Amino acid sequence: MNQNQNQDKENSGRVHRRRPRYSGRYPRKYEEKYKEHNPEKYKDTIEKVISKGSTPAGMHLPIMVDEILEVLRIRPGMKGLDCTLGYGGHSSKMAACLAGQGHLYALDADPIELAKTRVRMEEKGFGQDLFTAIHSNFRHIDRIALEYGPFDFILADLGVSSMQIDNPDRGFSYKTDGPLDLRFNPEKGESAADRLASLSRDEIASLLYENSDEPYAQKLAQAIVKVRKKGQAIRTTTDLRRIIEETVRGLPEKMLMERSREDAVKKACARTFQALRIDVNSEMEVLYEFLDKLPLALREGGRAAILTFHSGEDRLVKKAFSRGLKEGLYSEISRNVIRPTAQECHRNPRARSTKLRWAVR
Repeated sequence: MNQNQNQDKENSGRVHRRRPRYSGRYPRKYEEKYKEHNPEKYKDTIEKVISKGSTPAGMHLPIMVDEILEVLRIRPGMKGLDCTLGYGGHSSKMAACLAGQGHLYALDADPIELAKTRVRMEEKGFGQDLFTAIHSNFRHIDRIALEYGPFDFILADLGVSSMQIDNPDRGFSYKTDGPLDLRFNPEKGESAADRLASLSRDEIASLLYENSDEPYAQKLAQAIVKVRKKGQAIRTTTDLRRIIEETVRGLPEKMLMERSREDAVKKACARTFQALRIDVNSEMEVLYEFLDKLPLALREGGRAAILTFHSGEDRLVKKAFSRGLKEGLYSEISRNVIRPTAQECHRNPRARSTKLRWAVR
C-alpha cells in the first residue's frame, strides 16, 4: 500500500463537520463569529469590525498604547512587568521595545486566557528568553518582585478584557445569556449567582452603591430579594437583567436619572454587573493591596503606569500616588490624568472611560 493510499484510508475515518451557519447577513452569536476568532486568517474582516467602532469577538484592543510607551520609556535591556496580561496587546508592544534584550514578565489571574495568550506571544516571536507569563493575581506583586524583580517598568491595566466580556460562558455581560459567574478565575471563590443568593437586601444595596454609585440601589436590592422569597433562583445573566429591566421600568418618571427610560435600563444593567464583578473578584481590596506594594517592586528610577476605568479606581490610584510622593516613595507623579484621544475612542468605544496615571520610584 503506497503513501497516498494510506492517507486516503486515514481520511476516510474522519467525520466531516460543516462550519456552523447563521441566519441573516451577519453572525450574531459569539460561537458563530469564526472569522473574528481568527484575526491572522481574516484580517480584512477584523479591520472592518474595528473600523465600525466594535471589538472583534475573542479579541481585546489595547488602550492608549502610545501614551503608555511614552510614560514608561522602555529601553533594550530593561526588566518589566505587565500586571494584567489579558490578550497580550500591551505586552507585545512593550516586549518589542526591548529589542531582544532584557525581559518582560506578565501576570494574569485568568487561567483560561493566560494559556491562550502565552501561545499568542510565542507565535509573535516572544519566546521564553524574552517573555514569561505567570498565573497570579497582581495583588501578589511583592512575591513576584522578590523572585523576578525589582522592575524598571510596571503596567497595570485595570479594565476587564474584551475576551471575558464577549464570551457568554463567563457571564460578564448582561447583553448575552449565560451563567451569572463574573469571576476572573472560575476555579476559585463564589460566583455572582451564589453571592446574590447569600446577601441580605441591605448588603446588596450597599454593594451596588459602593461599587458603581447605583442610584437605584435600594429598589434593585428590594426586587432581587423579592424574587428570592418567591423561590425563584437568579442563576443566569438573563435572570438578573430581567429583574433590573422590570424594576427600572416601574420607577416613577421623577426618579429617573437618565434622559430616557431605555437609557436608564441599560445603564442600570451595566452598573449592576460592574458592581457584582468588583465584589466577586474583590477588586477594590486587590487594588489597595497592589498600590501599597507597588513602590517596593520598582527599581530606583523605575516607572509605573496604571489604567483605570471608573471613578473609584482612579481615586484610589490618585491618593496612593500622592501619599507615596509625600512619603518619599516616589520622586515624581502625574499631576493630571491622561485620557485617550477622540480618534481612539471612535475606533475603540471601550476606551472612553479610561484614565492613565503614572509614578516614578
